[in-house]
Amino acid sequence: MPPSRHVIACATVIEEMLPLVPPGVTCETLDFGLHVDPARLRRALQEAIDRSEAGEVILGYGACSKAVIGLQAKRCTLVVPRVDDCIGIFLGSAAAYRQQARKEPGTYYLTKGWIEVGDTPFAEYERLSRQYGAERAERIIRQMLNHYTRLALINTGRHDLERYRAYARRTAERFGLRFEEIPGSDALIRRMLFGPWDGEFVVIPPGGTIRYEHFFPVEPASDAEVLPHEDHR
Repeated sequence: MPPSRHVIACATVIEEMLPLVPPGVTCETLDFGLHVDPARLRRALQEAIDRSEAGEVILGYGACSKAVIGLQAKRCTLVVPRVDDCIGIFLGSAAAYRQQARKEPGTYYLTKGWIEVGDTPFAEYERLSRQYGAERAERIIRQMLNHYTRLALINTGRHDLERYRAYARRTAERFGLRFEEIPGSDALIRRMLFGPWDGEFVVIPPGGTIRYEHFFPVEPASDAEVLPHEDHR
């Protein structure tokens, strides 16, 4: 009998995974708000991993501001997609994310889930307006969006996006961004659930720990290129 599998994911990612989860695989959802504090997210993930009795635990997260760095597999095999954050999950691969970044580096991404949980500068504008007034809120959000030129709505193909599309269009116009709808993909989610766990995944055996270099490999410099050590953030 193959080892049991357990999925731990945030609310926005689990929404895309649930239609594909095979029988016998259990799922656990963590609060999306944990992302604002990587150390707190790391603690919540470790507690969820430790609670699980499954032989294989799949995390519906990327590196997520290094929140997964330091997580310990202990009794299970721990599997994490090798992406910076969940944008790569929604686009189907880290390569697809890099391609978008090269094409349009100044892009703010939205999904149905992010719009619903209100974790965007645009929802923050409403909160700031109530707290500080519209004029100050406008200055704050404009500063936050200073380097963005495009607002991209990721269409994963699983939802009726009309209401969210209208919201994204209005928001882009309101803040002077170009709106674009881009296709997502469930390819990475399918491989998270069914394998193969190839080089696009960090796979940690029981007793192992996720390390920085699993997500951010450092290429050795040649003798002629040795530079003083810098703290990478």
